[in-house]
Amino acid sequence: MVDDERGLTSALHRGLSAEGFAVDVAHDGEAGLQLALEHDYDAIVLDIMLPRRNGYDVVTALRAQDVRTPVLLLSAKDGEYDVADGLDVGADDYLTKPFAFVVLVARLRALLRRPPQVRPAVLAVGDLVLDPAARTVTRAGEPVVLTVRELALLEYLMRHADRVVGKVELRDHVWEGTGEDVNVVEVYVGYLRRKLGRDAVATVRGAGYRVGG
Repeated sequence: MVDDERGLTSALHRGLSAEGFAVDVAHDGEAGLQLALEHDYDAIVLDIMLPRRNGYDVVTALRAQDVRTPVLLLSAKDGEYDVADGLDVGADDYLTKPFAFVVLVARLRALLRRPPQVRPAVLAVGDLVLDPAARTVTRAGEPVVLTVRELALLEYLMRHADRVVGKVELRDHVWEGTGEDVNVVEVYVGYLRRKLGRDAVATVRGAGYRVGG
């Protein structure tokens, strides 16, 4: 657990310990990052507004080091874009302050029920190559920089390259639980085409999208 509110962390430490969790605590982002890199935790509860290094930076650094530990962000920032930013950098869940302790525990148990993430194989469709573990994309051997959400969308399309994938399916899997309108898929497909070339993702009228034409 990484939070600079010492009263809150003390109370949560007692409560989570009573629920059967073993809890380590850090009070700034840099210390939390080092703990997360040095130990194999089941989950990380992480505040966003932290001294030395904010929560977004901590999640980004962890994912860059291929640390896939589930992260639950805590924050008093409750705007839709705040939640979207947290999920975009690689967090798995987002809970706004103030929150009920029972909800925090339920969210943590839900994260722990998820199957462990296996290092995925490199995906290739034509000259388009995506390494989900390294979070890198190349086309015709040239690197292409994508955002976290663009990567997630492209990965889902490439994993289902044998069929047309509908907008609703893409929205539900890539923007899971964020309440986004289905038209967000079209917007992000446009982003991918601008970066990868218009032929990278084909539109199948009335059905959805297919990667590689």
